Amino acid sequence: MRKTVINFLTLYFSKQKKFNKLILLGILLKKIAFIIVLLFLTNCSSVPLYEYPPDWKLVTKRDSTINYYSQWLKGKKIFLDPGHGGEDRRNTNRSGDVIEADVNLRVALNLKNYFERAGVSVLISRQNDMTVPLAYRSELANLSGADLFISIHHNAPAKWEDDWTNYTSTYYHAKETDYEYEPNERDLARYIQRDISYVMGNPGGLGSFDGTYSDYIIYPGEGFSVLRKTTIPSVLVECAFHTSRLEELRLNEKEFNEIQAWGIFRGVAKYFRAGIPEIELMNNATIDDTLKLSFALSDSTGISAKSILVYYDKEEIDHSFDPVGNILDVILGLEYGEHELKIICANINGNHSLPFNKKIIVDSNYSASVE
Repeated sequence: MRKTVINFLTLYFSKQKKFNKLILLGILLKKIAFIIVLLFLTNCSSVPLYEYPPDWKLVTKRDSTINYYSQWLKGKKIFLDPGHGGEDRRNTNRSGDVIEADVNLRVALNLKNYFERAGVSVLISRQNDMTVPLAYRSELANLSGADLFISIHHNAPAKWEDDWTNYTSTYYHAKETDYEYEPNERDLARYIQRDISYVMGNPGGLGSFDGTYSDYIIYPGEGFSVLRKTTIPSVLVECAFHTSRLEELRLNEKEFNEIQAWGIFRGVAKYFRAGIPEIELMNNATIDDTLKLSFALSDSTGISAKSILVYYDKEEIDHSFDPVGNILDVILGLEYGEHELKIICANINGNHSLPFNKKIIVDSNYSASVE
């Protein structure tokens, strides 16, 4: 009898273990199914790929923002350069469905629209998929009489297998230690970089604290052709990496291209709002064997005396500045030949003056003229 009971209990618990295993397996399968559904939903369009900027989301708010910034933009002339296009369409993501040339153009055309609504006269190197030689882009810009030149691009890493690198960056020409460096270009780059990076939700990369870079990082001593050969203030924006497996999900979204353009628009508008100092030659006089030049420095926010730099034949020289009248005096020695005078200053907001260069010609009679 005892043996029969033991056998019964052994059989019962054996079946119970199998039953419990089946229950546990069922629970596990349900959990796996839930995870699969969750992953599917996460990749669905219900999860946003980007956020709407508060001042862009509503059309009425967008219009009022454009109207607000028009007080600083109206009457300006800006040259836009959508990179690549035409015969140059080789820059794509790995699957080939995100083409940089097309994304550049969509962003530029949206930006053109925003600027024009704010009263800006916009010139553009191309408005469709066409070939525009690199040097010709700068030539067109230099002949345009525009206040600014903005080249629009999307980046790619050095290695083809890299599909994870992604950040936003804005480039200016040369480095602070180079004579051809113009600090106003870096000012513009900073304003653009801050706002486009913000609306896209992208970082600025680890190579820079503020997301702006000298183009010498890419081409040491030369920089980008469109920045080096363009004589008006110019920057180049690398909006994002079109090779990124995450970024590629939204670069073909026309709405997102509008948001990208909105970031650049806001950055440029805020740059002009901060003011740009002006330098004007007032008079010049020859005293004994020297030439005295007086310049009026003006800005609505005020001039930062510490920011003033004066170069003569590429060498920094002394100067005097009257902060009450905002008058800058420079005394030059009269030496036969042609010379170059360069002046840089900044306002209280940190914005620098546009390139200011004067040619000083001293003839054989030691009479000087300023051009």
